Amino acid sequence: MEIGNFITLIVTTVTILNILLLAGVLFIERRDVGKTWAWIMVLVFLPIAGFVIYLFLGRDLKQKNFYRLTAAEREAEKLDVDRQLSLENSGKLANTPLLKKHDELIRMNLKSANSLLSYDNDIKIFSDGHKKFEALLRDIHAATTEINIQYYIIQSDALGTTMRDALIAKAKEGVKVRLLYDEVGSKKTSPKFYDELRAAGGEVEVFFPSLFRLVNFRVNNRNHRKLCIIDGVIGYIGGFNVGDEYLGLDKKFGYWRDTHLRITGEAVNQIQGKFILDWHQAGKQETWDWTDYSLQTKKQHGVSPIQIVSSGPNSETEHLKNMYIKLILSAKKSVSIQTPYFIPDNSFMDACKIALLSGIDVRIMIPCKPDHPFVYWATWSYVGDLLDYGAKVLLYENGFLHAKTIVVDEEVASVGTMNIDSRSFRLNFEVNAIIYDEKVAKELYDLFQKDTKLSSELTLERYEERSLLIKFKEGISRLLSPVL
Repeated sequence: MEIGNFITLIVTTVTILNILLLAGVLFIERRDVGKTWAWIMVLVFLPIAGFVIYLFLGRDLKQKNFYRLTAAEREAEKLDVDRQLSLENSGKLANTPLLKKHDELIRMNLKSANSLLSYDNDIKIFSDGHKKFEALLRDIHAATTEINIQYYIIQSDALGTTMRDALIAKAKEGVKVRLLYDEVGSKKTSPKFYDELRAAGGEVEVFFPSLFRLVNFRVNNRNHRKLCIIDGVIGYIGGFNVGDEYLGLDKKFGYWRDTHLRITGEAVNQIQGKFILDWHQAGKQETWDWTDYSLQTKKQHGVSPIQIVSSGPNSETEHLKNMYIKLILSAKKSVSIQTPYFIPDNSFMDACKIALLSGIDVRIMIPCKPDHPFVYWATWSYVGDLLDYGAKVLLYENGFLHAKTIVVDEEVASVGTMNIDSRSFRLNFEVNAIIYDEKVAKELYDLFQKDTKLSSELTLERYEERSLLIKFKEGISRLLSPVL
């Protein structure tokens, strides 16, 4: 084939692909209008590069039956949800004053995210990495039947090796061990790191793996969840990943301030269910008997009502973002937020502004040091907007703040993996526990107050005195914020 004909063939092929992609963006995929126009501009003005960019960053996940549940499994899940909705309609689900106060939120989580409410949970809060991993390793060593572990990042350093070796020992004892990690988040760790665990009988899966570890067409959709379930009775959920930096051993970050929960009680069934869904999706295996992980009557462990709420690019709505917005708008006195990144969309910003204009004490704590410079300066831009409305912004100075928590009126709280940014809202797979317990909420609020003493305040006056260079950094970062 002559070179001219070859070039013509390439141009024609790319043009046809562009037209098909445009048709898909316009007529098939139900996107936000702003996103639709953005992709149209990319595909029109960058016909070749735009096609490649779209392959990596633009494709939506199929929302319907992403986890390949059978009709019987979907019906079993629906049955559990319908049973609780029936109790909600009769007033029997929200059976305490606090639950009745938040019955709209409970109903919303139940209807939108199939998040069942469980009552008999005991919760231990960890804000220090050493204590969290000491507890987790104790529970791993004591396991007798099954260990399921899922992290966004697992490093092959001292902590990662310690945990892997503990899992190897349990697998050799005959305990069922499953480990799931995210390919992009754990990119520094070689798959060979898990060879000995596999040889001992442990199972290891990768979420959205790369092609030859080089090309990943789902680089924009990562599994950011951190879940551990021991023997089906102990569940861990929160912000800590696995690596020495999460023990405060990285000189760049110093002390690592995060929040994680250890839960016993019926909510562990829901945490287990989230893991199993991701496990079977990653392994392309058959699913499981849903009744094994649905709401069951178990021995009383505690008194804390919990819903486990998950969200992801396969979700029809942004469950976790909507939950936060509902929480903020329900506040009567105070909203206390800790997040490493604060790059919200307009709906979240409006909720904060409405709360502030209504006289609610809104406090937002962010790190004083960046792990990603563009994200850091975009965060400054957005919190700066809220200073005009009276928000109190605190810069955590005792290391790096990675906690993802919200406490409302010192009576209801959420802890999990969701950052306040578009990536967590729409692109990543996330999961949070929302706790309807004044004692637990007060403990989290007290931690916030303790951290306040280790923070400086970003006042409106201080913000307005920032240099032209910082203003320029904010402007560029805010422009890029939808893709950060």
